[in-house]
Amino acid sequence: MSRRLLFLLPLATLLTMAGFFAWSMVSGRDPASIGSVMVNRPAPPLADVTLGPSGLGGGKPVLVNFFASWCAPCLAEHPLISRLAEREGATVIGVAWKNKPDEARAWLARLGNPYRQLLFDQDGKLALDWGLSGVPETYLVDARGIVRLHYRRAINEHDLKDTILPLLRAGQ
Repeated sequence: MSRRLLFLLPLATLLTMAGFFAWSMVSGRDPASIGSVMVNRPAPPLADVTLGPSGLGGGKPVLVNFFASWCAPCLAEHPLISRLAEREGATVIGVAWKNKPDEARAWLARLGNPYRQLLFDQDGKLALDWGLSGVPETYLVDARGIVRLHYRRAINEHDLKDTILPLLRAGQ
């Protein structure tokens, strides 16, 4: 009898694991809702770029957008980033993450360059300081140099209307 139970043990383990994975998929949890340790903290340094008082934004909020030319969601959000820079006058800093500079420049030449300043993070060290988990990711840094928003995905129209534009217009 105990040998039969021993044969059922792998099946019971498999069913338990399948139940856990099924629950994870249908529970409605959003991995992006974890939040960011960066929010409400001073923005990490960006090479030779100064954020905050008397920095690149000139007393206004700054968007820091990590992107890559090989990233499909980055391509999808690029028109929104461009619109923020052109129509709204937002100061946007682009950081090409793990991207060859020539490829990133060619991508921006083809699509338009919305970035006030373009930085390159080929080795990924800058991304570690910012808590980057992948691209695209966008941070809104207020006029004092404090990170106020962090998107771990491509931004969308809803994000622009409900959170980014109000903060940019308030000049927080």
